[in-house]
Amino acid sequence: MAHLLLIDDDPVQLSVREAVLRRAGFTVSIATSAEGAMAVMRSELLATNLRVIITDHVMPGVSGAEFVRALRTLNSTVPVIVISGLPEVESKYLGLNVRCLTKPCPPQLMIETVNQCLQEAADTP
Repeated sequence: MAHLLLIDDDPVQLSVREAVLRRAGFTVSIATSAEGAMAVMRSELLATNLRVIITDHVMPGVSGAEFVRALRTLNSTVPVIVISGLPEVESKYLGLNVRCLTKPCPPQLMIETVNQCLQEAADTP
């Protein structure tokens, strides 16, 4: 079963997305900040099983783009999906190998995007 890390500082968005992903059959760890996400990722169990990261773009402290830049120094291959209400955010992630989804993100689109990321990772030698 694929293990996902979901990051969002909005508790309502975090709960809804977590429920959607769990119902779709994924194991989900959550964090409410980039700093919290890095702490979760330090877990050896999660580090070896993590398959996709889904993060909000606008968060207090470290933004989604700053988080992904830091993440890429540790893990250059884990798929990252960024969810944002700002249409211009894609330019902040150039060269960081992320997929951007626009809020409001329909649950089925989020699930399909996760599955695409998993399939592409499985197809990569």
